[in-house]
Amino acid sequence: MQLTISGHHLDVTQPLKSYVTEKLIRIERHFDHVSNTNVVLQVEKTRHLAEATVAAKGTTIHANAEADDMYAAIDALVSKLDSQVRRLKGKQTDHHRNGGALKSQKLK
Repeated sequence: MQLTISGHHLDVTQPLKSYVTEKLIRIERHFDHVSNTNVVLQVEKTRHLAEATVAAKGTTIHANAEADDMYAAIDALVSKLDSQVRRLKGKQTDHHRNGGALKSQKLK
């Protein structure tokens, strides 16, 4: 998974980067087709905003969160992404028939 973390009106420190990376492992654990993730952290007066776009196989997931603390905003963001990924994974079904192709089935 390629992870890009950027800050808007904020210097992204190494502890913030490691915290985001540690939390986003939870997303990859549920959905292993994640190819690219962009995270933007920003501060507007007393509001701390975190937003992420996750590009996965065949879909793009976007979420944003706001809190009084940056770490709380990251936690809320990952929670939203996790619920979206679980919902997406639940919708994926195998549309193949149980036996597969006729040539691979055993004849009785």
